[in-house]
Amino acid sequence: MTWTAVADVAAATCLVLGACLTLVAAIGILRFPDVLTRMHSATKPQVLGLLVVMLGLGLRLRDPGTIGLLLLVAFFQLVTSPIASHMVGRASFRAGQVDRDRLVVDELSEVLDDPPSSPFPHSPLQ
Repeated sequence: MTWTAVADVAAATCLVLGACLTLVAAIGILRFPDVLTRMHSATKPQVLGLLVVMLGLGLRLRDPGTIGLLLLVAFFQLVTSPIASHMVGRASFRAGQVDRDRLVVDELSEVLDDPPSSPFPHSPLQ
């Protein structure tokens, strides 16, 4: 077995695994009940799936210019995804879209002057 055959098998495995992780993220976005859990699904498995797909592309294409571009995409994905999810979570909290009764730690209410009232007055889990 040659090096290129091993790289092709590894690339195919990475592409399938990345596609499965992205599918799991999409299902989580559709199935989870509130903004924070959907945001969790939209960031962690989605970013991991994208990184695994890019690893598979790098193994398959084996071009230094393309691998450099993929590394740049991975870097910006890793830098921007936590910031974007933080801003979405903060905006949803300020808009009152977060069930505050389900939060374990609520540090944002302490710094906000007028915390929003929760649209979920009585959680069914209590």
